[in-house]
Amino acid sequence: MKSITKKLKKLWWRVKSFVVMHYLGNPSKKLKVIGVTGTNGKTTVATLLYNITTALGYKAGLLSTAGNIIAGEKIEATHTTPDSVTLSRFFNQMLEQGCEYVFMEVSSHALDQNRVAGINFTGGIFTNLTHDHLDYHKTFENYFEAKKKFFNMLPEGAFALSNADDEYGKKMLENIKAREFLYEFKNIDGPAIIENRFQGEILNSSFSGLLLRFNKTQIKTKLLGQFNAYNLLAAWSTSSLLGFDMNKVNKILEDIKPPRGRFEHFASPEGVLVIVDYAHTPDALEKVLLVANSIKPVGSKLISVFGCGGDRDLMKRPKMGEIGARLSDVAIFTSDNPRIEDPEMIIEAMKEYLSPFLLEKVQSNSNRREAIALAVSLAKPGDIILCAGKGHEEYQEIKDKKTHFNDVEEFQKAFS
Repeated sequence: MKSITKKLKKLWWRVKSFVVMHYLGNPSKKLKVIGVTGTNGKTTVATLLYNITTALGYKAGLLSTAGNIIAGEKIEATHTTPDSVTLSRFFNQMLEQGCEYVFMEVSSHALDQNRVAGINFTGGIFTNLTHDHLDYHKTFENYFEAKKKFFNMLPEGAFALSNADDEYGKKMLENIKAREFLYEFKNIDGPAIIENRFQGEILNSSFSGLLLRFNKTQIKTKLLGQFNAYNLLAAWSTSSLLGFDMNKVNKILEDIKPPRGRFEHFASPEGVLVIVDYAHTPDALEKVLLVANSIKPVGSKLISVFGCGGDRDLMKRPKMGEIGARLSDVAIFTSDNPRIEDPEMIIEAMKEYLSPFLLEKVQSNSNRREAIALAVSLAKPGDIILCAGKGHEEYQEIKDKKTHFNDVEEFQKAFS
C-alpha cells in the first residue's frame, strides 16, 4: 500500500509540474539552467558558478541548500531542491529580473519525486556519491539510480560533466543522450589536455589556500582542502563549457569565497582557529577532518564537535563516531538536529563501534551550546576546533520545534 501511495504521489507531482510549466510557458527553456547533483559539494559548486557568473557581469539565479538568490536578492531555502511548482515560479521571476543563467542543486529526493520533471537543463554536473539518505532510498543502488535519473533526462544538446575520480563518475554517463565530459585529478600522467576531459593537479596546499593546475593553466585560490580542489575544477570546467572568458574566470577564482558554513573559519583573539562546516555524512566529515589535520601546527590539538541528525539514516551514526574519534585529538559528541529522537540515544549509537582507545578521546554533551563552550575551554593558542553538521543553518530542531541556533555565533559568544 505504501509503495502504491508513493508512486501516485510521484505521478501527481509529475503531472502538476507539466501543467504549471505549460501555464507559465516553461520558463526554463528561456534560461541556461545548470544542475549539480551528488552527495557532497553541490552547494559549493553551484555557489561558485553563481559567483563567477555574476562577477563576469551576467544576471543569474541560484537555488541551493544555503539559500536561493534571484539577481542578487536572497530568498530563504526550505529544501535543497524546491517542488516543481515553486521551481517554475522561481524561473519565471528570474526571467522577469533579466537572468540568463541559473545554477541549482538537484537532490536525490527531488529526482525520485519528479520535482525537476520537464525542466530544460543546459548542463548537469556530478560531484561524488557516498553514504547518505539511505533512510529514504533504503539501498545504495536506489540512491545511485535516483542520481542517474538526472543524467538520463538531459537532452542531446546539453553537457554532462562527471567526476572521473569517483567510483560512480563514469557510470553516471552510461547510455545518456547529452555530450559527455569528465574532470579528474588522479590520472595526470597523460597529455595535459585530453579531449572531453578536464585535468587538475594540486601543486601546493596550505592554510593560505591552494595552488592548482587545471589543464595547462595555473590557478591560485584562497579556498582550502582537496575537496575544494574538486569543487573548483568542476566549476572551472563548467565555465569553459559555457564559453566564459577563462582569463577573467581565473582572476575571479583568486579571491572567490566558499558558501557560508562550508569550511567557514575565523581565528579567536586567543589564537584558536575555528572551522564551521556543513559536513553531515561520513565521507564529508572525514574529508574536512583530514584537511584540518593537514593545516594543524605541530604540537597543537584538533578538537571536533559534531553529532548526527535524528529521524534520519541510522547506519551512518557509528561510522561518523569512529571517523570523528580517530581523526581528532579530542572528539566532543553532541546534538545536531535530534528532532523527536532522544539525543542521548543518538550519541550512544555514535559510540557503538569505538575501541577503548578511541573512547578515551571522546567527551559528550547533548546540549550543543554547552558542547561548543566545552571545546573552547579545552582549546589553547594554536589549536583547531572543527564544528561540523550544521554549517549555514540558523536553527536547531528539537522535539519538532525549531529555535534559533548558529554555530559561528555560539563560538563568538563562547570566546567573548
